[in-house]
Amino acid sequence: MPELEYLRNIPIFEELPPNDLAAIAEVTIERRYKKNMIIFMEGEPGEGFHYIKSGKVKIVQISQDGREHIINILGPGEVFAEVLLFNRGSYPATSVAIEDSVIGMIKNNDLENVVTENSRIALHIIRVMSKKLIHAQRKIKTLALSDTLSRTAQILVRLSQQYGQPVANGVQIAIDMTRQDLANLVGTTRETVSRVLSSMKKDKVIDFAEQQIIILDEKRLDRYQER
Repeated sequence: MPELEYLRNIPIFEELPPNDLAAIAEVTIERRYKKNMIIFMEGEPGEGFHYIKSGKVKIVQISQDGREHIINILGPGEVFAEVLLFNRGSYPATSVAIEDSVIGMIKNNDLENVVTENSRIALHIIRVMSKKLIHAQRKIKTLALSDTLSRTAQILVRLSQQYGQPVANGVQIAIDMTRQDLANLVGTTRETVSRVLSSMKKDKVIDFAEQQIIILDEKRLDRYQER
């Protein structure tokens, strides 16, 4: 797919006219990563803005006792390290390819040069980033007020929207994910999330085998979110 088409599928750039997209495409670098390769480490000097052309990436932070906390799992068209836009800080988290991936990257200096010459691009990016900040604030509020069951349901709904594939008995979340991975996303322990999943399975809301989860009843799962 031509670079302009990739960029047009990224929310932060999708509404830009062709000339603006072309200016951004000129400074885009493509990098390829094998499964489990580290893209960047938390604390390293921030190099630039990244987006996924193919594959999947997890964003993680490591606690002082060595435990991994998964912040997000991202797929094609999604962006990461955008916090470094116009900011010369260090990476706030570690990113790891969880399958063979192709990543587009725009270095900070190059993007700054583009927006300096085109205020329309700068204004558009600011608007999109403001929306993302509002979303992040809502997520923090939800985590503070929700119990483990509703948080798990919220994560499953989001993953099904991103990676769901129709199967005979429901929607399968087409991503290999351990119980620990899911627990990290929910913000709880593996034992707790296992109990929640077992309860959902008993209620015939989901089914699971090994690292695959199938949503059997989307309406009831939605109701779990509201608890």
